[in-house]
Amino acid sequence: MRPGIVRLALVLAAFVAADALRADTGAAADSARLDLRPKILQSVGISQRIGERIPLDAILQDEDARSVRLGDYFRGKPVVLVLAYYNCPMLCTQVFGGLVESLRAMSLEAARDYEVVAVSFDPRDKPSDAAAKRKPYVEAYGRPGSESGWHFLTGSQGSIDRLTKAVGFRYAFDERLGQFAHASAIYVLTPEGVLARYFFGIEYAPRDLRLALVEASSGRLGTPLDQVLLYCYHYDPAVGRYGAVVLNIVRVGGAAAVVILGTFLALMVRMERRRATGAPAKS
Repeated sequence: MRPGIVRLALVLAAFVAADALRADTGAAADSARLDLRPKILQSVGISQRIGERIPLDAILQDEDARSVRLGDYFRGKPVVLVLAYYNCPMLCTQVFGGLVESLRAMSLEAARDYEVVAVSFDPRDKPSDAAAKRKPYVEAYGRPGSESGWHFLTGSQGSIDRLTKAVGFRYAFDERLGQFAHASAIYVLTPEGVLARYFFGIEYAPRDLRLALVEASSGRLGTPLDQVLLYCYHYDPAVGRYGAVVLNIVRVGGAAAVVILGTFLALMVRMERRRATGAPAKS
């Protein structure tokens, strides 16, 4: 074999070995990074269960310490569900604040059009904690007559486990900090208690939340414009929001153009006929 070819082969082999070493080192580094994560966070998250029904027969307590069924709040209207705990020092407060801000921006109203149901996943929370947590958010929402649409509930560990499992909500208690580690989201359910939409984070676009409520109500809420928007925007479960469907937008735009053009041509033909017969055109 010629010396030049041998040298080239050795150089290529060195490059391949270097790439392999970098790949192995990167994989080891990734593994090390995964291992460095607190174990408690590995068990925390939210798995979407769209299309599944939550346990409406779960027994809970309302703010006045009365025993209630979760299904008592599914009364022919869609429901915005929040899983939180009422003594949370930070994240849960952000979730409730983001929800109220979004709901205030919508014309749909709590109690009239939908229900808001918060359930604590901390069995140590009491009805008095629920009442204290509910009060500032109802006041911040600020719509008279909507108070009956806000429900803050507590329950036993058994009832909590049934609900969180059905929703796909996984959380863990950090003994060192004395707090729960958990993700943040709100959930829109149909009047039958079926999970329809998940919205992650602590800020929720009012348009997306409105569309989710209209969709979950099977058309009983909203306006004709909402139905057009639902045709043009589809929910993407991967990101938890509604995105434009270009083809549907083009179809709607084309149909609107045809209607406008047809109306214009009809008016022109009508005016020409009147001009030809000498009849005065009506304004």
